[in-house]
Amino acid sequence: MSETLPIGTGVPEDGPFMNDRQKEYFRRKLLAWKNDILREAKETLDALATENANQADAADRASSETDRSIELRARDRQRKLISKIDAALERIEDGTYGYCEETGEPISLKRLDARPIATMTLEAQERHERREKVYRDE
Repeated sequence: MSETLPIGTGVPEDGPFMNDRQKEYFRRKLLAWKNDILREAKETLDALATENANQADAADRASSETDRSIELRARDRQRKLISKIDAALERIEDGTYGYCEETGEPISLKRLDARPIATMTLEAQERHERREKVYRDE
């Protein structure tokens, strides 16, 4: 790694697709995203551990339990997101990151910048979602 690529500056678009600079950019972006999720999860667990569950009012207890349930569901979604981030990091290492798992075509850098865990081109993703909808509607 010859130079540091600040994440806020956007994907380096010069050079061949998924060159070392682009891989490093996405590696850093994915790791930063994962670290943010892990930090938020720790803060949530700390808050849940210190929260006073001995509330006298039944309505307050019910509201608190609802809030806790919503927060835990959100954390579960983020746990699943971490596994997708880890899979994307593995694809960077094995050289398949940035290529559509369905067609093998490069995924646009703009799409990857917006959704770094994307595994399909926009067109392939749309086809996939249309097929899913057809099967759901049957």
